[in-house]
Amino acid sequence: MAVSLQKGQKISLSKEAGGDLTQVKLGLGWDVAQAPQDKKGGFLGKLFGGGSGGDSIDLDASCIMFDSNKQPVDAIWFSQLKSKDGSIVHTGDNRTGDGDGDDEVINVDLSKVPANVVSLVFTVNSFTGQTFETVENAFCRIVNANNNTEVARYNLSSQGTHTAMIMAKVYRHNNEWKMHAIGETATGRTFHDLMPAITPHA
Repeated sequence: MAVSLQKGQKISLSKEAGGDLTQVKLGLGWDVAQAPQDKKGGFLGKLFGGGSGGDSIDLDASCIMFDSNKQPVDAIWFSQLKSKDGSIVHTGDNRTGDGDGDDEVINVDLSKVPANVVSLVFTVNSFTGQTFETVENAFCRIVNANNNTEVARYNLSSQGTHTAMIMAKVYRHNNEWKMHAIGETATGRTFHDLMPAITPHA
């Protein structure tokens, strides 16, 4: 059974998975907050490329790779869906209208992450500029891609006037990978805008 993380909690991914983890998926998801007069409903995925007029909201997941000096090495986001070394691949925007489950997925081959990379920070931005008042039930989860079992989940109470969130960090510690639930709010349309807020967590 997956660990349900609290803000600030840190876990060993291999310990929770019951063995070495090499292939993991980081899934990120959100619901669209329901106004009382809004009967359309639906998950965020239904609004990608859809919705009526100004109702559409485009949230984007990103992953920034850092070295031991907290310097960014690479970034994986909608304009670069694969890390230069090939260890991390973003599946792209969810525009299929699927309901339950992950709205965006970032696949990580931990065995191929370069040795100089010590942490991976995962963020979500409102590219269309709406605040998280329009979002509820935000979560991120780590899935063991080898057997598709969920290792850890972090549910976020994310509603507010911010337009971004620093979700979680996966990092090396004593030759193993750990996960740190961050859940810090921020403001920005892309991860570039968040770098001053992200770097202290790296």
